[in-house]
Amino acid sequence: MQLSMTWMDRIALFQPLDYAALAIIFCAWLAIGWRIEHPNPAKPSVSLIMAQYRREWMTQMITRQPRIFDSQMISTLRQSTAFFASTSMIALGGTLALLGNSERLSTVVEDLALTELPTVVWEFKMLLPLFFLTNGFLKFVWSNRLFGYCSVLMAAVPNDPEDRRAPPLASKAAEINITAARSFNRGLRSLYFALASLGWIVGPIPLTVAAMVTVIIIWRREFTSLSRRILLENEQG
Repeated sequence: MQLSMTWMDRIALFQPLDYAALAIIFCAWLAIGWRIEHPNPAKPSVSLIMAQYRREWMTQMITRQPRIFDSQMISTLRQSTAFFASTSMIALGGTLALLGNSERLSTVVEDLALTELPTVVWEFKMLLPLFFLTNGFLKFVWSNRLFGYCSVLMAAVPNDPEDRRAPPLASKAAEINITAARSFNRGLRSLYFALASLGWIVGPIPLTVAAMVTVIIIWRREFTSLSRRILLENEQG
């Protein structure tokens, strides 16, 4: 591409269908996230059900002696967030490497898409998974830090169940734990949509289809999965 190409020239390289597909994937990402975090009270999501179990966990921790199990659980959760943060960082590095080698990238994707387009088009298309990967990385890092806050709050809960400070501190630990889990789940959704965004390499229609399939997968896991039914059965006795 010529160095003199303006932003308007670059925008003109994309069709209205491309912009429609972009709008769809962003709306789908935001909508499914909002629905999971604000479900119908009569049909809670798995994330919301697990939030109640996290509160119960902190309540039980007050009387658990010793609290080795609780410390191991927090350690495991932090390891999970660290793993996904590292994975996101590696994926970010790979995506940036592709952008730095755009000529080879255009050769590969032209074989997949069966069309010839300027290299700048493929570079722009790679910015979409880059956005979702970056968002996922930031969410995982924040989740890791929040679980660290939670561990400090848990350590501050008195060992004496009769201490009146124990329930409020345990409640604080539970809410921080829930906030950390929420950030972790947002990071996972970003990774799902990062994979879906690769469909744009083939074209806007595959991108739209990939976004819808991703929404269906996430919806099923949050609202119609076997694990959700098991959680509800346990709650209802």
